[in-house]
Amino acid sequence: MSREIYEVKRERFHLTDRNLYLLEGTWPKGYEAEAVLDGKKISVEARPQEYVSAMDRFQDMQLTSGMRIQIQVTLPSHLEQYKKLVIYAVDGKSRQKWFSVSVVQLQRKQGKPQYYLEETAVDRKAGTCRLRGWAVYKKPLSIYLEDENKKRLAVQVQRTKRPDVQAQHREARLQEDTGFYVEFPCGNNPYIYLVFDGKNAKTIRKIHLKSSKLMEEKLIRYYHKGTRYLKMHGAGALLQKVVRKATNQEPGPIPYEKWLPKHVPTPGQLENQRRTQFPYSPLISVVVPLYKTPERYLKQMIGSLQNQTYENWELCLSDGSGGESPIKTLLESYQREDHRIKVCFHDKPMQISENTNAAIGLAEGELIAFVDHDDVLTPDALFECVKALNEQQEISVLYSDEDKMTMDGNKFFQPHFKPDFNIDLLCTVNYICHLFVVRREIIEQVGMLRKEYDGAQDYDFIFRCVEYAGRKHIYHIPRVLYHWRCHEDSTAENPESKKYAFEAGKKAILAHYDRIGVKASVENGEYLGLYRTHYIRDYDPLISIIIPNKDHTDDLERCIRAIEEKSSYRNYEYVIVENNSTEKTTFAYYRKLEQENPKAHVVYWEGKFNYSAINNFGISHAKGEYLLLLNNDTEIINADCLEELLGYCMRSDVGAVGARLYYEDETIQHAGVVIGFGGIAGHCFVQQKRGESGYCHRIICAQDYSAVTAACMMVKRKAYDMAGGLSEELEVAFNDIDFCLKLQKAGFLVVYNPYAELYHYESKSRGLDDTPEKVARFAREIETFEKRWPEILKDGDPYYNPNLTLDSQDFSLRRNG
Repeated sequence: MSREIYEVKRERFHLTDRNLYLLEGTWPKGYEAEAVLDGKKISVEARPQEYVSAMDRFQDMQLTSGMRIQIQVTLPSHLEQYKKLVIYAVDGKSRQKWFSVSVVQLQRKQGKPQYYLEETAVDRKAGTCRLRGWAVYKKPLSIYLEDENKKRLAVQVQRTKRPDVQAQHREARLQEDTGFYVEFPCGNNPYIYLVFDGKNAKTIRKIHLKSSKLMEEKLIRYYHKGTRYLKMHGAGALLQKVVRKATNQEPGPIPYEKWLPKHVPTPGQLENQRRTQFPYSPLISVVVPLYKTPERYLKQMIGSLQNQTYENWELCLSDGSGGESPIKTLLESYQREDHRIKVCFHDKPMQISENTNAAIGLAEGELIAFVDHDDVLTPDALFECVKALNEQQEISVLYSDEDKMTMDGNKFFQPHFKPDFNIDLLCTVNYICHLFVVRREIIEQVGMLRKEYDGAQDYDFIFRCVEYAGRKHIYHIPRVLYHWRCHEDSTAENPESKKYAFEAGKKAILAHYDRIGVKASVENGEYLGLYRTHYIRDYDPLISIIIPNKDHTDDLERCIRAIEEKSSYRNYEYVIVENNSTEKTTFAYYRKLEQENPKAHVVYWEGKFNYSAINNFGISHAKGEYLLLLNNDTEIINADCLEELLGYCMRSDVGAVGARLYYEDETIQHAGVVIGFGGIAGHCFVQQKRGESGYCHRIICAQDYSAVTAACMMVKRKAYDMAGGLSEELEVAFNDIDFCLKLQKAGFLVVYNPYAELYHYESKSRGLDDTPEKVARFAREIETFEKRWPEILKDGDPYYNPNLTLDSQDFSLRRNG
């Protein structure tokens, strides 16, 4: 069993059936459940957990070989004659204890109100105690406090709506206010009782208020957690964890050399792959152009094909070394020994495109896979491709993740974990690269490699293939299936050696734009191999800049002044949405602004604060063909900021464009949004220093994301209307994320453009929503978002990679627990 911690996260009785005991937690994939009561097996049912809250997802997102599970145990009616229940995870003959509980403990809970304490805080200076949590029962429940003498305390327990709790207890119709919050003076009470009263049944929890008792309870919790961690990870790992906790240090990113061995197929899994019979088993032609390839590299490359667990392949080799080829004899011996290997020889040396085309000419397979002559495939590479094709037969193009390996082939480094198909990232860098597999029929339509693009011939070819296939028929396999050997003079390690290749790359991007009817120019990016697109406009449309404002006229004035003084784009208007300001100076500023700046208009929102409704109201007064949602605490940095946003937004396939935002201290505040960060969604590369390029340079790459922040978001008016505007049910949180997902559902892309740069003077240390009302609203908005977008929350963000962590926003590797 894996070294991950598999444990019960929540256990309870069914609210309407007292003999059903329910457990939820993390569980090893592929294991069966066995429940034993004093040595006697009893009925148990295990299934994937249906409802997983945002916080649960956030806490469990590092599972790799585990899953969230719900286990239902049917207990006998006469439970009192037994002593202990044990649940095992069983794999063949071996079994591991997952959970145990005494019957006495079960009987204390059976048929009683159930609760969960999320916070117990004692503030000695203020002399107060604060309790927060939730409670449920099959009948209406009252919650109150009693002192140590069981005398009821005259304090009010505030009840709150908890839709997440409702979702976890679907078997009964619960009262809406299942949450509770109470703050009361501690006085000299050593403890109090928290009472959950269902009239015919009570549950009472003793709450200690003395520091010594609180510390004792805390130490007991730590002891149990530490013991569990010790069993699963060993003494060394436990010591490291204790030191990190004591010094308040977070674990650093896991090195790839430690991550990789845990994420390659085991010998048993490879053997299972070899025995797998697919309904659809196409012939895959692996084409490889050769040129004086060192024999040891050639042997490793061919050996990686012969070790494939999927065996219906052929290897098509074109030796472009010329008449005096140093590898001819070796190739001829391979041909004789393995009928799957085909070779064509040439009298004269061949350039890369014509050499590759000659290899394609030997191919008879339905699928063509491209491999370089000194690189290596993982043994499961072709298996994973065919597995994907059997699951989704409409796939026309596949690509995988990759890494690099040293010249001796013994060390692997610099993994590239890619997003699903991302056309704007592809126009910035050839991120697809290896492994690339395409159906023969696509090649028959788009043609083979073109010698005028030598140096970037694969880039040009990929563009033509994905254009013809279409977004819905391009599939990304999020596994490293390709090891790219690095030479000192390769473009991978020494870009200066092949500048001609990067000029060819610019040509390939321009040719793509020409074919799809987009006017643009392309220049080299900040690093060779990266490209920057400038879109050419036929006209300058009106941009309506929507800025909500409540007092804070200093922020608003700075925001407007920066646009007025810096922006090279001039066809815009301001729609200032006044939102319940109270200071007289604010309204005086509005009057002055409208008098002095004919582009500025103030409209007055009179309802309660609702970010979505306020922006929708402002947009209803806007005249522009393009809308710029802008926070009042932002300041544009570059003169072409609006033009950069507009260039992408004017493309017919784009609905919204976001910018690169910095905090005041020059660290990243926003560089795109990933669904899953923090359980729901979060900004990429937060607090990385300005000037850093991030994982695979993604901070400085224009690319598609699932969402961008509405602190600065340009939206096409047509797309805004088709998406139905911002959802007013989401008053404060997730409304911009929801809006971006609605745009995508309507068929539009959402683009992050790093060349539109602004300061966002939002505080890094802005407080959490910690009042009962805000907590309840936040829970409601989480529920609304989860109900609308269950697929992306369950399956993961297509513009991220499941091998990367959701525990931080730096695109580091996912940990194993």
